[in-house]
Amino acid sequence: MGRHAQGGRNWEGFGPDPYLAGQAMNATVRGIESQGVQTCSKHFIGNEQETQRTRQTSANGTIIEALSANIDDRTLHELYLWPFADAVKAGTASVMCAYSRINGKYACNDEGSLSILKDELAFSGYVVSDWFATHGTASYANAGLDLEMPGVTDPAYGAYYFGTALLQAVENGSVPMERIDDMATRIMTPFYNLGQDVGFPDVDPANAYVISVNTMGHGIFNSTPAEIDVRGDHASLIRKLGAAGTVLLKNTDRYLPLKKPMNVGVFGNGAPYPAAGSQYFNDNEDPQGLENGLLDIGGGSGSVRHTSLISPFESIRGYVQAYGGRVQALMDNDVIAEGAFKTIYPVPDVCVLFLKGWASEGYDRENLDLAWNATAAVEATADLCPHTVVVIHGPGVVLMPWTDNDNVTAILSAQYPGEEIGNAIVDVLWGEQEPSGRLPYTIPKTESDYGPPIVNLTGQTAYPSTNFTEGQMIDYKHFDAQNIEPLFEFGFGLSYTDFELLDKPLEMTIHPGLQAGPDHSLGKAPGGWKDLWTEVASVSVDVKNVGDTSGAVVPQLYLSFPQNTTPSGTPLRVLRGFDKVFLEPGMTESVVFCLTRRDVSFWDTEAQEWVVPEGEFTFSVGFSSRNLRVEGSSNML
Repeated sequence: MGRHAQGGRNWEGFGPDPYLAGQAMNATVRGIESQGVQTCSKHFIGNEQETQRTRQTSANGTIIEALSANIDDRTLHELYLWPFADAVKAGTASVMCAYSRINGKYACNDEGSLSILKDELAFSGYVVSDWFATHGTASYANAGLDLEMPGVTDPAYGAYYFGTALLQAVENGSVPMERIDDMATRIMTPFYNLGQDVGFPDVDPANAYVISVNTMGHGIFNSTPAEIDVRGDHASLIRKLGAAGTVLLKNTDRYLPLKKPMNVGVFGNGAPYPAAGSQYFNDNEDPQGLENGLLDIGGGSGSVRHTSLISPFESIRGYVQAYGGRVQALMDNDVIAEGAFKTIYPVPDVCVLFLKGWASEGYDRENLDLAWNATAAVEATADLCPHTVVVIHGPGVVLMPWTDNDNVTAILSAQYPGEEIGNAIVDVLWGEQEPSGRLPYTIPKTESDYGPPIVNLTGQTAYPSTNFTEGQMIDYKHFDAQNIEPLFEFGFGLSYTDFELLDKPLEMTIHPGLQAGPDHSLGKAPGGWKDLWTEVASVSVDVKNVGDTSGAVVPQLYLSFPQNTTPSGTPLRVLRGFDKVFLEPGMTESVVFCLTRRDVSFWDTEAQEWVVPEGEFTFSVGFSSRNLRVEGSSNML
């Protein structure tokens, strides 16, 4: 219910829906491996909370084990395993097991889940541990761990369990030689498969320096090694992606895009260049992050040093001055919250307020509020400025109690867009590019709407655990099951133009002769039984741009299983397809969603098989999980 709301790993940011996560992981794997670069899909599996994700030692010397995610078999398959199956099918080279425990055992030592990965999904690559997520030798090797990281054998860097310890385990017979051969084969297969043995670029020598300083806490070099510049046209690409990924949540009277306001106010501590530099190093010092400066990336392993960081203030001022306008700025949130606007005169035509929310691996957000007096800053700005545009740079779900304020004219959720953050938001605000992102999560009216928070460890034993009793009912599925009205639903996003699905019956094609279970005679391939990936149905709709400007629309297909022939705990509807379509005014395009056998199956825990149920399925297409425009029904068998 609240499993993904507070900044856990959440399938590395791919959202709370397994289909969405799977498509994102699939695209990432295929995009990177097409270049001959190895991909690593992580974190396998159940790492949905950062608090107590690793083994720790208390003040009195007691070892407190990592949190155990206790997940039932059906939920594991239909929700948490789903995107990894997509990644394996797409050809991922490796899968990283998590720090935490699964059903009582450490993820890198859990033969049950690793056998699902290697046998059920037919994964032929290697399993690598998260950094220092290994706590044993023979048991971990025999369970399926192929590579320990970081693999440093100097005790000063922390405990290690492979290397010489693994050699001794082979010599004393506790790890069979066949297991070592399997490890080597799995590790080297992607190396040769991706052509990295011939003509592959050298590893950037600066990597070791950065890892040493950031991960180990000290450097091992007397001088800084020269780095290899692999950026190419990186800036223009992420500028485009940053703008396109922005979600327009509110736009009263189509106020955006801006025309050419001559007096623009830029407010908020998320607007300027970071006062402490272009990378955040204080992950564990302040759960709100740094106070002064933009926020374009999260913390932890994804944090980087920028080479050309463009702030929103810098970009807006340059753009406005170029057409002869003026920019006024106030970037202290405390001053804004107090309503102390004595430096601002006259009142700007538009006030753009930049809010931010910090998240990092290693700990969870304390709540869903935006940081640094955000609500008071919005209210004070809106009191001053009849046209207030709020821009949020944050990690995901945040509360917006000021949404209905009449003077909050527009709201943009711009996520973490990267170092072209300033240019990307200028492109959106002035209409050089449309915000065509859609919410990959539900935004609630109140935090309690999401259900219980992360596990409170107060009074826990040395073996803390959390039971995933909500099953598949997370995010929009939870809101549907409990009939809770969200503030902004999963899949929501406005456009600068208007779209319609043509008013006609949904076109469905159901392939004849479908059997309840997959045809095992076809064998397995990466991703599992080959027949699970056979196309069994398709749905098509016509979408039209009925507005005055060009733009992108994201039609979405949701599937409702027959409730009377599937086990209890089946969601009301699940996302099974989406597509982004760019249309000029007046243009119509047909969008086709193809469904595989897996898409229309549930996991039968007794048969240990994917099964297509009897009964009537409902196919619904619309523009969000709560804005479904056309539907049709059909049996699959």
